[in-house]
Amino acid sequence: MSDPKQSRGYRNRNPGNIDFNERNRWQGQTGREPEGRFAQFDSHENGIRALAALLTTYQDRHGLRSIRGIVSRWAPGNENNTEAYIARVSRLTGFGPAERLDLHTYGHLRPLVEAIITHELGGQPYAAGVIDEGMRRAGVPRPVTTAAQAASTGTGRGVIAGTAVTGAVAVAVQAAPAISALNGLDWRVGIALVAVAGAAVVAFVLSRRKEA
Repeated sequence: MSDPKQSRGYRNRNPGNIDFNERNRWQGQTGREPEGRFAQFDSHENGIRALAALLTTYQDRHGLRSIRGIVSRWAPGNENNTEAYIARVSRLTGFGPAERLDLHTYGHLRPLVEAIITHELGGQPYAAGVIDEGMRRAGVPRPVTTAAQAASTGTGRGVIAGTAVTGAVAVAVQAAPAISALNGLDWRVGIALVAVAGAAVVAFVLSRRKEA
């Protein structure tokens, strides 16, 4: 089996093998490969970002929401075995060729991005975090469902630390009417109580992370 890190797409940091077009000012695009057709990027994350962003454009601009529709445009039959490409991407993602996808959701876009990288490079050379960072830069981040998950990432820690008060106040505004109704308190007192509680939870999570 060939080493995907020796592939043209990996060397260009362009794992989707996106054609260079000077009108497409992709974030991190540094130019065209020497004597070639494909774009080059300054980082693998920005190359993955461009791949993910282009796929969402296929949905938004061209109405393509299935593997068959997307791959037929991505890898047209005049230069690819499109049917084999469709079959492999379907197998790797677990989605049917005609299944309707929403490429603005992580659960649909992430498997498609990884499958295209695998097909284009002849294997998967990237750690999960590298792909996720490219996805995040494209505006489709990995969902965070628990405080522990948020605190385990640099982005999550930054969000927690930077928006603790704002988040607590936002929750407080929503919860204060119910608290006031239950306890006969003025709504402003309800906001203050929930804000203090929210800040205490954030401080606890951060202190546990520091101890670990």
